[in-house]
Amino acid sequence: MSGVHHPAEDGRTTGPVTSRSWWIYRGTGQPLADIRLGDVLPKPPGWRSFDGGPVLPPVPANSAETDRRLGRAGRATPRQDAHDIDLVNTALLLRRPLLVTGRPGIGKSTLAYLVARELGLGRVLHWGITSRSTLRSGLYEYDAIGRAQASLGHLRPGASPAPVPVPAPSPDPGTDPGTGAEQAPEPGARIGDFVRLGPLGTALLPYELPRVLLVDELDKSDIDLPNDLLHVLDNGTYTIPELVRARRREPVSHVHTDDPEGTVPVVDGLVRCRAFPFIVITSNGERQFPPAFLRRCVRLDVSPPREDQLAAMITAHFQDQEGRHDRLVQEFVERSRDHGGLAADQLLNAVYLRTAGVRGDDTAWNELLDALWRRLSGAP
Repeated sequence: MSGVHHPAEDGRTTGPVTSRSWWIYRGTGQPLADIRLGDVLPKPPGWRSFDGGPVLPPVPANSAETDRRLGRAGRATPRQDAHDIDLVNTALLLRRPLLVTGRPGIGKSTLAYLVARELGLGRVLHWGITSRSTLRSGLYEYDAIGRAQASLGHLRPGASPAPVPVPAPSPDPGTDPGTGAEQAPEPGARIGDFVRLGPLGTALLPYELPRVLLVDELDKSDIDLPNDLLHVLDNGTYTIPELVRARRREPVSHVHTDDPEGTVPVVDGLVRCRAFPFIVITSNGERQFPPAFLRRCVRLDVSPPREDQLAAMITAHFQDQEGRHDRLVQEFVERSRDHGGLAADQLLNAVYLRTAGVRGDDTAWNELLDALWRRLSGAP
């Protein structure tokens, strides 16, 4: 293959990247022209093949959100290293989650949007992890109170309200709930109206093409969440116990999804994917994950962006600014190295102020940069 590749200190290439013949995703950040992913993506390995249905069509992209994160399509975007693109394609072909680790602010989460834009995979589903996040919250939510109120609202005028049945405890959404006791019918209230799928639950619907799911900052989760994800990531399926218990009277429930105004049919309370989603899981490296979780992921350690990548990022976000901020980029890289790492958006903040005419004399400008480019560790 042709192309110039300059070795970096960690052994990766840092110059122009030549596409490898097996790549589906090429790291350009631009939509593939006249290519449909379903026509070029090889079949999954037999142990990662799923047959969920009924098959759902692709969803449209959220162009405004993607442009906000990446800059407008058609402008230059930072080109990734060949090693990073290798691992993205590995995760894509193996149908495995991609665990992306690196210090804060180097663009780990933008990878999900780059893949979605280039491969035409529609709106990115975003699951922001906190210490209160659970497997259940990622899969679905059930509004039991809303359903009870809707049921009571359909009683005849003057009639005494019947006791609201208390649902049986829900088993682990990733296991078979069994038959369970079926609740009494509630006039006028279809149970599917009170179920909303979360980002993970939506990603596992039987779409024709993979959805892109960003699981952001998993290291902020409760210690049990990575282990709780194992069954779902292995089997690409989960159950909604409330729908399972009601399946005799409502075998097909139309539930809300994590997409705006989205609704889909769920048969017998079981969700099983067809095209396993492309899942980007980010981590700041603040904790160790269980070996059982790690072996289910393709692992990518992201390096801080180089000067050429930062310059391309500026061009993507600011029209007609190519090459005008090279000195500022150099200053930023030097400051980032001295401060133990700065976030890329701290550079974008400085470029915006400069393009908006906020400059003053050199002393005032340097003082402003000192305020903008403070170290992320919290130290002065």
